[in-house]
Amino acid sequence: MSKPVVTRFAPSPTGFLHIGGARTALFNWVFARKMGGKMLLRIEDTDRERSTEAAVAAILDGMSWLGLDWDGEPISQFARADRHAEVALQLLASGNAYKCYCTPQELTEMREKARAEGRPPRYDGRWRDRDASDAPEGVKPVVRIKAPQSGDIVVKDRVQGDVVFKAENLDDFIILRSDGTPTYMHAVVVDDHDMGVTHIIRGDDHLTNAARQIVIYRAMGWDVPDMAHIPLIHGPDGAKLSKRHGAMGVEAYRQMGYLPEALRNYLARLGWAHGDDEIFSTDQMVEWFSLEALNKGASRFDFVKLDNLNGHYIRSADAARLYDVMVDTASETGRNADYAGLVSNKDTVMAAIPELQPRAKTVLELIDLAQFIYAERPLPIDDKAAQLLNEESVAHLAALTTAFAALEHWTVEALDGTVRAYAETVGLKLGKVAQPLRAALTGRTISPGIFEVMVLIGRDESLARLSDVVGVGEKALS
Repeated sequence: MSKPVVTRFAPSPTGFLHIGGARTALFNWVFARKMGGKMLLRIEDTDRERSTEAAVAAILDGMSWLGLDWDGEPISQFARADRHAEVALQLLASGNAYKCYCTPQELTEMREKARAEGRPPRYDGRWRDRDASDAPEGVKPVVRIKAPQSGDIVVKDRVQGDVVFKAENLDDFIILRSDGTPTYMHAVVVDDHDMGVTHIIRGDDHLTNAARQIVIYRAMGWDVPDMAHIPLIHGPDGAKLSKRHGAMGVEAYRQMGYLPEALRNYLARLGWAHGDDEIFSTDQMVEWFSLEALNKGASRFDFVKLDNLNGHYIRSADAARLYDVMVDTASETGRNADYAGLVSNKDTVMAAIPELQPRAKTVLELIDLAQFIYAERPLPIDDKAAQLLNEESVAHLAALTTAFAALEHWTVEALDGTVRAYAETVGLKLGKVAQPLRAALTGRTISPGIFEVMVLIGRDESLARLSDVVGVGEKALS
């Protein structure tokens, strides 16, 4: 009977959860869920100078926001240092590792000699078979693994296929430092074994590490987990992903107005495909996912595609949920006036959201579009809208203001009929009248249907905003 699937996500808490790490977490999560297994979370916090509690919190928060839950409590790699040392001593006792007493000066000379001879700067194994009685005084030894000196080390990879490393190109690398602390290479193997990890899914920048880690697995007589090394994410120009491309923390995407389900969908398509499907639910992703369908080539990050995908999810989202996300985003991004306006006009904003959804690709755009509801008079008019408010259009607005004031019923139908009748009377197309009306009432050229806007903000506010524009226009003419 095969073991239950256990994957792991193992970030280093030296900064935020970046977008590449989020995708790795997603693939581990999806595969574990598909196979009815578990995804564990290990915080690789052995770099004590750079690891911070704030970074740990940011990683956990980013994963929670993305909807990637993990099984059990997060595991601290640093807290397991004694166990790592215990395994290193077992390797010493079995003859699969040895103490090396090289001084820093000797190692420097070794590297320089190798470079001078055109060889890679590797450790030359001088303490591999040397008796500890030769140890110099005052030098604390490191512990090195006895790597095979001939043959091949094959990484059987579910994405890359069989990747062959020549044993002669690997040196006897350190597994325990002179101060008794484990190296990353060693700690990872011990942790993965002890956590029962059956599948390691990570970036292909770890492919060389895999060969070294297999050496430790074999020396301990442990099963090597299945491995899947996924290509890294590149920018739209094909270069390594940087901040200018989108290599930011997950929280930055939240603050930019992306929904977690959109980012999950987009990240899944960065390196994995199910036919030509671009949009799919998380349940479909779990159902369809396979390691064999992961791409071998690097993926390119594309904000245009992400925006379009996010727009789809905004259009299909529940209005009440979108309202909550708008409020949270305004608060998180320090948009205090928007936060206050959204909170104090909840019912009106909620009523407007179905009109706003088709026009927005991000939550920030939703907030911008909703500003007409709570904007203070006199309304700020943007440059594009201001161009529509010339002498002729202001005169039309003055006439419409009088007509609106006389209406018995303030409904979309009544307002629409009034504007259409006026446009026909003066011989203009509807847009020539409606667009200046939109500019005056919202300060923008894009908004929900203008008659819906007028109903949302009400008779008094609509007439007051129109009077502001008409009054300014008339003063400018006098």
